[in-house]
Amino acid sequence: MTAFVHTITFDCRDSYELSKFWEQVTGWREDPDDPNLPEHSENLIEAPDGSIGLLFISVPEPKTVKNRVHLDLTSDTTRDEEVERLLGLGASLVADHRAADGKAGFVVLADPEGNEFCIVRNDAERAAA
Repeated sequence: MTAFVHTITFDCRDSYELSKFWEQVTGWREDPDDPNLPEHSENLIEAPDGSIGLLFISVPEPKTVKNRVHLDLTSDTTRDEEVERLLGLGASLVADHRAADGKAGFVVLADPEGNEFCIVRNDAERAAA
């Protein structure tokens, strides 16, 4: 027997706004039969194949410490291009762990509510190194 990840849940102050940020990051979408709305306390986006979702739940408490679990993301563009794209969407730079030669390392970003996530090189970048 095995367990499968169904949903990754983020506690946040504004579940609607955070779901909209992560829609832009991932390209995932809300369920058209149950759209996300600003007045909802829970907002969900799902992978195109429906295999996994990101659920955002509004809670009254602010984030106070470093995440104990985070997402590592890659993209079909280079790591550095993706970092610039996400900064343009409203992410903030937490830590830059790229090697001086640009061929290794990762970048830690935070979403608009301070949830950390990493951007790593894609398969083609790793193979070329």
